[in-house]
Order: sequence, then structure tokens, then C-alpha cells
Amino acid sequence: MEFAYSEKSRALIERVSAFMERYVYPSERVYHEQIAASDDPFHHTEIVDELKQRAKAEGLWNLFLPDTRYGAGLTNLEYAPLAEQMGRAPWASEVFNCAAPDTGNMEILAQFGTQEQRDRWLQPLLAGEIRSGFAMTEPDVASSDATNIQLTMRREGDEYVLDGRKWWTTGAARPRCKVLIVMGKTDPEGADPHRQQSMLLVPMATPGVSIVRSLPVFGYTDNEGHAELRFEQARVPVSNLLGAEGDGFAIAQARLGPGRIHHCMRCIGGAQRALELMCARATARVAFGKPLAEQGVIQQWIADSAIEIEQARLLTLKAAWMIDTLDKKAAQDHIAMIKVVAPSLLTRVTDRAIQVFGAAGVSDDTPLAALYAGGRTLRLADGPDEVHRRAIARSTLRRMAH
Repeated sequence: MEFAYSEKSRALIERVSAFMERYVYPSERVYHEQIAASDDPFHHTEIVDELKQRAKAEGLWNLFLPDTRYGAGLTNLEYAPLAEQMGRAPWASEVFNCAAPDTGNMEILAQFGTQEQRDRWLQPLLAGEIRSGFAMTEPDVASSDATNIQLTMRREGDEYVLDGRKWWTTGAARPRCKVLIVMGKTDPEGADPHRQQSMLLVPMATPGVSIVRSLPVFGYTDNEGHAELRFEQARVPVSNLLGAEGDGFAIAQARLGPGRIHHCMRCIGGAQRALELMCARATARVAFGKPLAEQGVIQQWIADSAIEIEQARLLTLKAAWMIDTLDKKAAQDHIAMIKVVAPSLLTRVTDRAIQVFGAAGVSDDTPLAALYAGGRTLRLADGPDEVHRRAIARSTLRRMAH
């Protein structure tokens, strides 16, 4: 078992880290000021566009895509530490064109899209000219069980007619979101519940597709623009089908494997940054006659955080190594494990850092509040903790029975 960083990966880690230090961290205040100065909470900030051009010019672009026709050709293990670096600032991934949900959508288009679909949607996504959304979760059913999905995709001649509701479609409220990948049922009465679903490319401008509302996170409006959507007799051509009818569930699973590696490594990067901020604050702040760093409870928080981050990092790298050297099926238990571990790690470490910062920790003066909200939300996104624990328990029980 070998999951040390390759020479190629180490060189990229150094370059991405340097870019973050030189451009991203100094721009965090500007980023928030540009959003605040706009009437649109989903305003695409000028600083992000500026940094995107810098990243593209430096070759730090589409690093997540393993397909060398479109991306850097990195393995999951090689990309994982780069995702960790990007995760240190909640909005940094977009600078490198490595932000969800676009990453997963580009992977779907690269793997399952027709040439026409790739020309129309993948190329502008690769260029960072547009954004996209992934519409799977629904408000009326427990979407952690994807067989519950109710949105219908009824075929009429050369078109599919979509009716239903979706929510928490990240990015859909942003003006640059031009296309959705929508999961719904083309065969609601099919005998196999995992073959009832399909995926369609649905342009945001399609008549019958409307944004009901944007959804705040813990009371604040996330710039990513999570939206509730309504589909009412929305018609798209049959040529917008991804794969074949009934492939929706399998495509979703293919999308979620590497995507969970990305999410978890971003969590670890956020937790590492929170730990660094906590250490700096504890060293500089004096209470009751001595620096906070000399208080026993603070030292315990710092030690526990360092231990937990390293444990989560190693587990995630092992999962990435298993996907690369075995396959997604062989790695599925470890992917489930990291999805439970990493978001909880981020919330724990960030919560300790917030406590050390005091009132400043819950303000927008530091990235801690956003990191905390992101970690807590991710305990639900891409499958809630309980579903992953259920899968791990069932697999463990099967192994122990032999």
C-alpha cells in the first residue's frame, strides 16, 4: 500500500499553495466587499474572474479531471492534496475551475456525454465561461434514498416533458448557471427501482423551469446560490439524455465516488486552516495574565485537532489510492468512512477555533463561520452520515459472517 504524493503532485501542491498565499488569502476581504457592494447576493465577483485568468495562465486549471483530453490527467491520489489546498478558503476552488457542482457535472459529460453534448456544454464549462447545477434532491421525499425521487420525465415523441420539484440545487441561483443535470423518473413503474431514473441536460432558460426561491444556510445567503426549482411541463429534446434511459442511478454513483474525495479533502484543508488560525490567535491573545496558548484546555483543543486532521487525511488518501489502484466498488466502504469523518472533523476543529476567537469567530472577519456552515451542511450533502454508517455496518456484518 503506497499513497505518498508523487513528484508531479508535490510540484503542483507547491504551486497551488503559493498561488493561495500570493493571491487568494489577500483577496478574501475584497471578495466579500464585492458581494456586499452588489444588489445581487449571487454576484459573480470581479476578483474571482481576475484570479481565474491568473490561474489559467499559470496552468493551474481543471486539475480535477483525470481525462487528459480535458484536464490535468491526475489520479485521485494526485489531485487529493490539491483539493486540500483549495479547501482552505471556501470560494477558492472556483478560481482553479475546480468547484462543485461543476466538477462532477464535467466528469459526467466527459464520461457519458455525446459529442454534441460535450461541444455545447462541456467546452464552456472547461473554459470557466459558465456554471452548472445538479438537480437531484427533492423537498417532498427523503432523497437520501434516490429511488424515492418523484420528478417525472415523460417521453412525448422527440421530447421529454419534466414535471416536479427540486431543491438545494447548488449554483442554480447564480446568473452564470446555464445548464442543469436533472435526475428524474423515466420509468416510474419499472420492476427494478434502480433503473427507473434517468439524467437529462436541461438549460436554465427552458420554458417551464423556474426558481421558486434561494435557500439560505443558517440564515445567511450563500453566494453559491442554493435554489428550489419547479419544473412545469418543461420540454427538452431526447438528445439531451445522458447515457441511456434507466442509467441515472448508475451515473449518479459514478459521479459521487471521486466527488466525495474532493469534498473530504477540501474539508481537511478547511480544518487545517482553522487549526492554523486557532494557533495564531491563541499565541497572540492574552487572558488572565498569560497567552491563551498556555491554557491547558486550549492546548488540548490544538492537540486533538492536529491528531484528528492527520487521521482524516490519511484515511482519505487511502480511499483515493484504493479508487485508483482497485476500483470504486472496492473502495466504497472507505469512501463512506471518509464522508462520515471529514465533514464532522471540519465542524469540530472550526468550532474550537471559533471558541478561541470569541465573538470574532462568528463574524465575517475570519473564514471560520463559513467553514463551519460548510462542514455542517456537508454532513447532509452527498448522502447523510446515517446512510453512510448504514452501508459501512452492512458491509462489516457481511465480512464478519464469513
